[in-house]
Amino acid sequence: MKKIIKRIAILVLFLIIIDIILSKPKKVIPKNIKSEVEVALEHFPELKNIPIEFKFKKNIEKSVMQAQPTFKGLFKSKENRSYRILISEKFKITGEEYSTTSVPKDVLIGWIGHELGHVMDYQNRSGLNLVAFGFRYAFLKEYVKKAERAADSFAVLRGMADYIIKTKRFILDHADIDPLYKERIKEYYLSPDEIMEMVKEKKEMAQN
Repeated sequence: MKKIIKRIAILVLFLIIIDIILSKPKKVIPKNIKSEVEVALEHFPELKNIPIEFKFKKNIEKSVMQAQPTFKGLFKSKENRSYRILISEKFKITGEEYSTTSVPKDVLIGWIGHELGHVMDYQNRSGLNLVAFGFRYAFLKEYVKKAERAADSFAVLRGMADYIIKTKRFILDHADIDPLYKERIKEYYLSPDEIMEMVKEKKEMAQN
């Protein structure tokens, strides 16, 4: 009897080890932004078991970060999808390049929170809808505005208003940031005033 129990215990231990070896981590996060990502993720408990890889990229056109579903997970069920958040290694101020990780901590958290807002938006869509979303986002300005404001809204409604506002202020109030990028932020994203109004409405609803 003892031999049988011992063999079962060894088998269970073996299966646990195999599972650990074969299972992929839910989140892949570079060490230099680990604390900021973890703060942002705390506001999105719905994404706890969703695989997300945070990855630096040399350059991202027209943006500092970009959230996207992985191709292999595009047509899987929502709970089995995986995502990638690309982060530009550098951004420009008055023609000079600066490391993205050099921005204030709260600003970086706000940027990451916005991208997690996109992931939340994607999680509410079917695979075919995501494909259509990609085409509309690429060619229709009004759809870009709708998508970016939705991502902001997801983050704000999950308690990230202060971070999102700090990110907006960093961009809009920084005299040396490219004016074209500022105009893009003003045109497509929620303004700080709109965010504050959302927070006010949320508080009023909670009180009623």
